Amino acid sequence: METDSDLVSAFEESFSRPVILFKHSTRCSISSMALNRVKGLSDAFLQNTPFYYLDLIAHRDLSASISDRTGVRHESPQILIIDKGECRYHASHMEISAASIQTALA
Repeated sequence: METDSDLVSAFEESFSRPVILFKHSTRCSISSMALNRVKGLSDAFLQNTPFYYLDLIAHRDLSASISDRTGVRHESPQILIIDKGECRYHASHMEISAASIQTALA
């Protein structure tokens, strides 16, 4: 995710099926650990659930837009599941895992 248009598309897509937003800081070791944990999501799972990656260092403005749209305070790293335009689940730091994401979408 790199533009406002990408963000709008993600929220629009959430009206068809839930989408995952992953906010990642490329300068943070905890964020790198969370990214590795998210990589545990299977390809089959990701074929049915759109996954949007946001580089916070490059696109801080989009993170602020996500917070404005969802009412969820910015954290890094952070996972948000958007369903029908609203945040259905969010987690940050060590709460992020493939299992927690799959459970939230079950």
